[in-house]
Amino acid sequence: MTVIEVLGAGFNSAGRGDGVARAPGALRRAGLVAALAARHDVRDAGDIPFAAPVPERGGFGLLAEEALASMVGGVHRKVAAVLSGGAFPLLVGGDCPVLLGALAACRDVHGAAGLLFVDGHEDAWPPAASTTGEAADCEPGLALGVTAAGSPPAGVVPGPAPLLRAEATALLGPRDGAELLEHRIASLRGSLWFATDGELAGRVAESAADAVAAVERAAPRWWLHVDLDVLATHELPAVDYPQPGGLTWAELTELTALALRRPGCTGWSLTIYNPDLDADGRHAARIVRYVGEALPAR
Repeated sequence: MTVIEVLGAGFNSAGRGDGVARAPGALRRAGLVAALAARHDVRDAGDIPFAAPVPERGGFGLLAEEALASMVGGVHRKVAAVLSGGAFPLLVGGDCPVLLGALAACRDVHGAAGLLFVDGHEDAWPPAASTTGEAADCEPGLALGVTAAGSPPAGVVPGPAPLLRAEATALLGPRDGAELLEHRIASLRGSLWFATDGELAGRVAESAADAVAAVERAAPRWWLHVDLDVLATHELPAVDYPQPGGLTWAELTELTALALRRPGCTGWSLTIYNPDLDADGRHAARIVRYVGEALPAR
């Protein structure tokens, strides 16, 4: 049986130590490792250290750029070591830029990286145009090399660039098209495999299978990324940027389980739970249940 190695990367792209930065600890306290250990061989590798974030925009247009590069480098090294050792990494953020280090590790170990990206947002804003300045607005665009004007700070996108090819990438669940249109930000739709939350409704399994097949044709080994704001707000309100629409827990579990059963799935990142918006911890418990239900015996 493949060992599942749990890694924490409590990075908050807002340049603070609160909010999503506390998610790895909160999910551990909610029983994440114990729940997995009931059915799997699990190791908790603890949290990946990185430089303290500073909530100031740098020259590339993002908040906490030095800490961002430090975090990406730490995730890159640790995930690469886990993959090289034959274990399956479960990377618990923080927010979505942890994905950049994971993709770099996947590429280094397997020769190329693919991505199944499950998120309520496309996250492909040009950094300087981001209304928040958060790297969590930008990570697939940075990985694909389609949103950056100029070069990102050293270490933010580990070379050689790009980390991803469009044909090895699928986006499932985004529902921020109107916001992108309002701000005149180009959508990734049309350049890669893409299905909104509405397009997934009633055919989650079929769409997930199609998306995985598209990714695997270009990259036999690939990464699964799940941003929990793909869920409807009434399903999980403990996220920073709620919006109308979204998936149910049952739909997300079905999609995730299908992806994780594929032998090409080399690791999984889970992000954007904010424990500061979950006073009694019930949403943390629901996330732990979801992880346990979605992960098959490996």
